Amino acid sequence: MGLMTGKRGIVFGVANEMSIAWGIAQQLREQGATLAFTYLNEALEKRVRPLAESLDAELILPCNVGDDGEIETVFKTVEEQWGQIDFVVHAVAFADREDLKRPFSQTSRAGFALAMDISAYSLVAVTRCAVPLMKDGGSIITLTYLGSQRAVPNYNVMGVAKAALESSVRYLAAELGEKGIRVNAISAGPIRTLAASGIANFRAKIKLMDDYAPLRRTVTQTEVGNSAVYLLSDLGSGVTGEVHLVDAGFNVVVSA
Repeated sequence: MGLMTGKRGIVFGVANEMSIAWGIAQQLREQGATLAFTYLNEALEKRVRPLAESLDAELILPCNVGDDGEIETVFKTVEEQWGQIDFVVHAVAFADREDLKRPFSQTSRAGFALAMDISAYSLVAVTRCAVPLMKDGGSIITLTYLGSQRAVPNYNVMGVAKAALESSVRYLAAELGEKGIRVNAISAGPIRTLAASGIANFRAKIKLMDDYAPLRRTVTQTEVGNSAVYLLSDLGSGVTGEVHLVDAGFNVVVSA
C-alpha cells in the first residue's frame, strides 16, 4: 500500500524523460496512483506515449491547454472512464524563445499574452474542469520558479507569468478550500529540462547552485516528485495556497 493507492489523477506537461512532470509521475505511480497523461501534439505523443505506458497509464490524451475545448474534452473523457479524480498535476509553461532572448522591456504584446495564457491562465482553465470531478475533494499542484519573486537574468516574461501563476494558486485555494480541494505550487531550483534549454546562460545558473547552495547541487526530478507526492497525498491534507520550495537550500545565504 502506497501513499497514493486508490487515487487517480491527470498529469499535464510531460515532454520527455527529463521533464519535471515525468519525475512527479514516476513517484506518484511508485506510491500506487493510477495516472492519465496528456500530450500537446503528434510529435510529442511519440515521446510521451511510451513513457506513460511504462507506468501503466489508463488514459493518454491530446490536449493543447491554450484551447478550452480540448481541455474540456480531456476531462469529459476522464469522467466517462473514471467518474471522478483525486488530483491534477499542472506542469505546463511556455514563452516565445525570442521574447526570452530580448530585454524584458522589449517583450512583444503577443508574446506577453501567450506566456500568460499558457503558463498562468491554463491553470485556471484546467482547475475549472477538474473541480466537478473532485467529488470527494482533491489536490492540484503546479510548477513555479524563483523568477516569480526575484528578477532572474534571462527569465524575463516567464518570471512575470510565474508571478501570475502563484497569485492564481492563492485565489484558487481560497475559493476551493470549502470544497476540500487544495491548490499548491512547487518552486524547484534550476533543473535541466527541455523547457530550460530556452533560457540563455542556463548552465551558469546550474553552476551557481553547485557553488553556493547549501547542498552544493541542484535538486533532481525525483526530489520534486517526492514533494509532489506529499502535497497530493493525505500527508499534505492541511496545506493549501502555498509555494513549496524544493531548491537545495538556495534561498539560504551562504558565503563564498
